[in-house]
This record gives sequence, C-alpha cells and structure tokens, in this order.
Amino acid sequence: MKILITGGAGYIGSVLTPHLLAQGHEVTVLDNFFFGQASLLECCRHERFTIVRGDCRDESRLAPLVAWAEVIIPLAAIVGAPMCQADQVGARTINLEAVELICRLASFEQRVILPVTNSGYGIGEPGKLCTEDSPLRPLSLYGTTKVAAEETVLARTNGLTFRLATVFGLSARMRVDLLINDFVHRAVTDRAVVVFEGHFKRNFIHIQDVARAFSHALENFDRMKGRAYNVGLEDANLSKLELCAVIRRQVPGFTFLEAPVGEDPDKRDYIVSNQRLREAGFATAWSLDRGIQELIKGYTILRNARYSNV
Repeated sequence: MKILITGGAGYIGSVLTPHLLAQGHEVTVLDNFFFGQASLLECCRHERFTIVRGDCRDESRLAPLVAWAEVIIPLAAIVGAPMCQADQVGARTINLEAVELICRLASFEQRVILPVTNSGYGIGEPGKLCTEDSPLRPLSLYGTTKVAAEETVLARTNGLTFRLATVFGLSARMRVDLLINDFVHRAVTDRAVVVFEGHFKRNFIHIQDVARAFSHALENFDRMKGRAYNVGLEDANLSKLELCAVIRRQVPGFTFLEAPVGEDPDKRDYIVSNQRLREAGFATAWSLDRGIQELIKGYTILRNARYSNV
C-alpha cells in the first residue's frame, strides 16, 4: 500500500515507519523535524521510502502527498498537556485543523487511521472500565483537540481511530518524559522517585504493539472502519504506585514514596477496557515486564535530558 504519515519522524512514527517498510509498503513521511531528530536515517536505504520536510498545515505541500496515498496516518501533533498549553495555537492548528484538512483533501476511497488518546476519558468512575462508548471528558487542550479530531475522522466513515493508552518503550526519537519511560529512567539513574497522587490510574501500551496495531488495521480495515478502538494492555491498568512496585522488581534498590503534600497537575485517573480491539483479532505481544527490561538496557546508553517533549 501507499501510506502517507505526517509527523512520521516523531516518537511513534520512528518505530511505525520502519515497521511498515519492513512489511513491504511504500511510505512517504512529511515532518518538520522540530526536535532536530535523525531517527529515520535507517529508512533512507529503502527505495520505497520518501521523506518530505514540511509543515502538515501547508496545503500546497500536503495536497499532492495526500493525492498519492491510499492510506493516511496523521501522527503529526503537539503531544501532551504541558506542550499544548505552551503552544495553544499550534495545538489547535496541528492536532485538529491539519486533520480536518486531510479529511477535506482525501477522497472517500482513501483510508485515514488516526491515533488519538484515551486521556479523553479524563476522570473515570471508580472501579468501572472505560469503553469506547464511555463519555469523553477531556481535562486538557491536548485531550480536547484529539477528541475533536477523532470526531472528524469517524464522520467520514472510511476511517478509524486508535485511543492509545500511555505509550512506553524505546524509539529512535526517544521520549523520556512519558510516565513509564520517566519512572524507569529515574529508577536506573537516580534510584529514587517522589510520586504525586500515586493512586491515579491509567492504562499503558508498548510502542511496538502500537505499530503492530496499525498493521492490523491495514489488514482488517473493511471490518474495523468507522469505529474507535482503545489500544492498551489489559493487565496494565495501574496506579503510579503500583507501577513503581513493578519496576522495583527489576531494579533492586529503587526507592519510591508518595509526596505527603502537593499535587499532580495531570488529573487523569481511569481504567480502560481494550476488549473491542481484541475482538477485532488483535493481541499484544509486549508485556509490561518485557518493556521495562528493554528500557533498562536502553538507559544504559541514553543519559541525555534532550529526549523529551518538555
């Protein structure tokens, strides 16, 4: 298939792009390389890979790329509540308006697979799993723009969305600021972490399984289209304190404690059901423990604070 990925040099795209090339697809990436990353250098050896430097909001640059593609995967985004708060115009124009532009330019026959976030659930009901039919109550501009973008894609019927759990794992465009990545980094380098509001829960998913989910959607698009899918590990609905305990099993001497005062500005707190995607035939391959092992090895190499979005 001919696949266009906007933001394909980011954290997820730097894993997804080589994954799709390895499966024999033709892949074009449009990216502005905002972080100066060189994460797609290994892809340049593929004749089926094309790279375009540019802005996903630039219609003159985007239109011919969309016209070429059979599938469009809009990964380009201002990701996370802090970064969206710092660049509110960028959050709206990239996270939402650029997706609206893609949907306007694409024909009905062209497929759109959009990753969003299950942070749209905001604060869930205690002990109750959030399903794709649960009400969406985003707590941040990031969540709000992603919810609106999802509505745009699902309205065109020839699209589907993935509500990603908090992603973790190694990428050539690494992000150390994501929760598991951050806690494992602190465990390896500092041997300690102070947790604010450690009872807050969320779901997690390894980045390799995210790439595999996109491949699954490409192979099963006709029976999956028109719906949203939670993408996460069913056995990883964990509080921050529970997560720390899991990490400590692999990093002896790791100390963590809950701060007696103060609060986390990120108020998300929910548990998620991933049953719909399982019923669509997808099974995760990366457990939480396996992903933590990978990160521990990776942080033997990475010791630089530039690997974050904030």
